[in-house]
Amino acid sequence: MEIASRRKAGCWQHVYMSALPALTALETGRLILRRQSPNEAEIFRQLWTERDPRVPPHRRIDADGRPTVEDIVTGIRIEHERSQPGLLAVERKSVGDVIGYCGLVFHDNGAPGEPELAYELLRRAHGFGYATEAGLSVVAWSTAAGYARLWATVRAWNFASRRVLEKLGFRETGQIEPDTAHGDSLLTVRELSSAVR
Repeated sequence: MEIASRRKAGCWQHVYMSALPALTALETGRLILRRQSPNEAEIFRQLWTERDPRVPPHRRIDADGRPTVEDIVTGIRIEHERSQPGLLAVERKSVGDVIGYCGLVFHDNGAPGEPELAYELLRRAHGFGYATEAGLSVVAWSTAAGYARLWATVRAWNFASRRVLEKLGFRETGQIEPDTAHGDSLLTVRELSSAVR
């Protein structure tokens, strides 16, 4: 068992973490989910440029043009060094193009140490069911890996993403982070039926 330290609410906490299984590749009928490659950084930066203007500023390109492609390359390389599951590139099998990402992050918005589902696709890939398909594969992997729950946050105005989460079996918890400038953030959860405790 590994001990990790993190700072939260002004103090350091020690978190006991068991070895987490690797999330490196998944396959669905139409998609391949795999580790992101640094040479795809321009695609992931395009996601930043396409974001809705209601998204908070820290998730959009800033006045200095950051994150740059080089910043994103650095982020991908750092993610490759982490031992926990992360975000995977979503590639369409039919044409071999990367259309976004889907995977797990650990931001402790739900329960400490439990993962959150995260996904984002380029606008040209919206409306084809790819987010649901990719999300289902990550939910299935998370169940097999023994997680008890998955969490996800979504802005109240993002009805398309809320529909995807509903299709994936997430339910809104009633926990809302009010944000008059960018829209309230809703916390959702999905219990995983065959989780090992």
